[in-house]
This record gives sequence, C-alpha cells and structure tokens, in this order.
Amino acid sequence: MDTAAVRKRLRWRCRRGTKELDLLLERFLEDRFAQLDSHDQAAFERLLGLEDHFLQDWLIAGQSPTDGELHRIVELIRTTEFSPPR
Repeated sequence: MDTAAVRKRLRWRCRRGTKELDLLLERFLEDRFAQLDSHDQAAFERLLGLEDHFLQDWLIAGQSPTDGELHRIVELIRTTEFSPPR
C-alpha cells in the first residue's frame, strides 16, 4: 500500500470545517499515525468517518464514546503532546 497516498487521503478526511478539529486531527495524523498499530490506524480512519458533532463532543467537549475502539483512539488524540507547528 502506498503510504503517501494513504496519508494524502487521510489528510483530506481530517478537514472538518472547524479550525479546532482540523488542527487536532491533522496534527495527530502527522505526529502519531505512523507509529500506531494497524488496529489503532483502522480506528482513526473509522473515527474520521463519523459526523463532526460526535468529534466535537469527544475531542473538544471532553465526552467519551461508548465504543471501546473509538474510546481508545479518542484518548490517544486527547493525550498526545504535539510538536510545534511546522
């Protein structure tokens, strides 16, 4: 699988229309996605398929998904210390 093509596709899916979500998701993709195991990468892709209001509730408002896989990836995103913007 072409990782550059996958990252490009995921970067596009990280664009959500709100600056906060865009920055959070894009920086997670850049800083952490490559280090995730395939299970967590799949969970991240699944998360990107959800509607924005779920992502805002979970990633910004601090609520938690009941789905265990999504809960884990949400916690990883929330607790990631991002490198300074490039």
